[in-house]
Amino acid sequence: MTLEILADADAVARRAAETIAEAARAAVQARGRFVVAISGGRTPWLMLRMLSVLDVPWHDVHLLQVDERLAPEGHAERNLTHLRGSLRDAGPHASPHIHAMPVESAAIDEAAARYAQTLAAVAGSPPVLDLVHLGMGADGHTASLVPGDPVLDVVDANVAVTGPYQGRRRMTLTYPVLNLARRVLWLIAGEDKAAMLARLYRGDLTIPAGRVRRDCAVVLADLAAARQLEATRQARA
Repeated sequence: MTLEILADADAVARRAAETIAEAARAAVQARGRFVVAISGGRTPWLMLRMLSVLDVPWHDVHLLQVDERLAPEGHAERNLTHLRGSLRDAGPHASPHIHAMPVESAAIDEAAARYAQTLAAVAGSPPVLDLVHLGMGADGHTASLVPGDPVLDVVDANVAVTGPYQGRRRMTLTYPVLNLARRVLWLIAGEDKAAMLARLYRGDLTIPAGRVRRDCAVVLADLAAARQLEATRQARA
């Protein structure tokens, strides 16, 4: 796991946008397409707005969702609402193929199975994402893999539906597909993430985020989130 500490959330978003743009160009040159999965959050939406004006081969970009709340289309709590809005703000040139999680379906478990089929169609079988962007909550969750949820133990499906979390059930990618990704890009900002970032960095398997592969992971963190790590480094110096 590689850690890069930046000044603030804006700097994290900017560095992430540059990283994804570079990865997109390399993937398209090597394999003809770039398959990326994006999580929700304020910093990622800023990242997408910054990414939308960079040199990205958008026609060959396939953008999947890491997770999504079960809510109607256009709802303010939907990640898709903000994802589309972030790209739309930049104009029509930022137009990847967006593969939305079908969370409006009444048969939600069948919908999760359909999204797994979408993954396979876009990224192969088994599906290998070129890059997955992840965030982390103050409770150590990532994607919608939250402490205590049975989905944490799913090993035979790439997409699953969680129990209620913060008022809504979610559809989420699971560890099997996350841990096949060629690259994992963590964006972690805010003082409330400091304790969990320290645990993630030292490989704590007792938090959900700690179970994501480390060998190809890059963490972009702001100073506030990294304060405990910085304190540890200074104590050892």
